[in-house]
Amino acid sequence: MSHDRFLRIHSPEFRAMSQRVLEVTALTSRLNVLPFDDEAGKAALLEQILGRALPDRLTIYPPFFTDHGSNLELGERVFINQNCTFLDYAGIRLGDRVMVAPKVTFITVGHPVDPHERREWLTGGPIDVAENVWIGAGATILPGVSIGKDAVIAAGAIVADDVPPATLATGEKAAVRRQW
Repeated sequence: MSHDRFLRIHSPEFRAMSQRVLEVTALTSRLNVLPFDDEAGKAALLEQILGRALPDRLTIYPPFFTDHGSNLELGERVFINQNCTFLDYAGIRLGDRVMVAPKVTFITVGHPVDPHERREWLTGGPIDVAENVWIGAGATILPGVSIGKDAVIAAGAIVADDVPPATLATGEKAAVRRQW
């Protein structure tokens, strides 16, 4: 078994995580039907979802989706546009002044490639996005990735590897690697 398998499915920890997912899904469902100008209602629900007070000048435009919420750390002056998804069980940190365009997806967990282990384990790793990063529309950020300060992720990019500071990352990553 590889070191990246960190949670056995159907364990007590998995059941606790699953319960949190149900609670947060109910909260995000309520958030996503509020009138756009109900700032107090949005702030109250976001504080429940994140489990803490909101950072200064945080902007989140619903619809907004997260599976855990309390493992999502947002810096000051972060901007998150509509229809973004944060699967944050393994942890996501967005540094100060990060801008996230519409339909961006952050995924910290998945399953092993081996079909025999796939239903037994969750795999993954945290995502760390440094200060002043801009992530373009429809980008997907995969488990374990770090994005350096001042970097730009192009629209539609699939980020599977770390991105150095002050760089532009573009393109998709998919390619056949092996067969069984």
